[in-house]
Amino acid sequence: MEQYLAILTLTVFLSADAQQHNDFSITGCSETEKESMTGSDGEEAWHADFNQKTGVVTLPDFADPMSFPGFYEVSLADQEVCKQNLAVLIKAYKSPPEEMEPPETSIYPRNDVQLTVDNTLICHVTGFFPPPVNVSWTKNNVVVTEGVSLSQYQPRSDCTFHVFSSLKITPEERDIYSCTVNHRALQGQPQTKIWSVPEAAAVLPSVGPALFCGVGLTLGLLGVATGLFFLIKATTTDTPDMAKNIKHLMQWTQSIKTVPPGF
Repeated sequence: MEQYLAILTLTVFLSADAQQHNDFSITGCSETEKESMTGSDGEEAWHADFNQKTGVVTLPDFADPMSFPGFYEVSLADQEVCKQNLAVLIKAYKSPPEEMEPPETSIYPRNDVQLTVDNTLICHVTGFFPPPVNVSWTKNNVVVTEGVSLSQYQPRSDCTFHVFSSLKITPEERDIYSCTVNHRALQGQPQTKIWSVPEAAAVLPSVGPALFCGVGLTLGLLGVATGLFFLIKATTTDTPDMAKNIKHLMQWTQSIKTVPPGF
């Protein structure tokens, strides 16, 4: 069974405004996995991409720009130290049974769901040890690979890990998506979470404008009828013939209200 070693370094300091902050760096290694990351207060700021042989800054767009000179070269050296330490520990403890924690999985959309409007489904996998986990997606029972991404493994305070997988979608009525997670601790029984397009998202866009148009027409007719009422009342005593004519006009406007839908 493959062994995994994670080395976590934590630095606690106070800022100028007396706020406590926790900087961290993590180096992880096994026979097949390599991980190097640094961040602050639980948020990743930089990680090493060993496939592309470069470092990746992961600060949000609104953060002050930062650079991490020499971090990738240091991460390569840390990997060598990690592998040496792992080999020593395996030999010293005679390949002890690996401690494992199974993941917990949830799935949710990034934004409010509207039909035919681009969105992103997020599958959050948390509380597992050791890395890696395998995450796969389906749409209507068909495996999907396009538009899928997987974040870096990020440490939690209890020394387990969490990771985010995302899938770009354009939801249609009755679509059903699934996120399946596999991990050694699950012992061959993967976790699958299902997400379907909610019925509320199936309201046709044209219903809203039609409804407002109908309400506007009704209010307009009501205003006309109200105005005619006061006009009749004001003119009844002085000009009966005029009042009679206006009553006929009001009856005509009331008949407009009975016009069937689709007029």
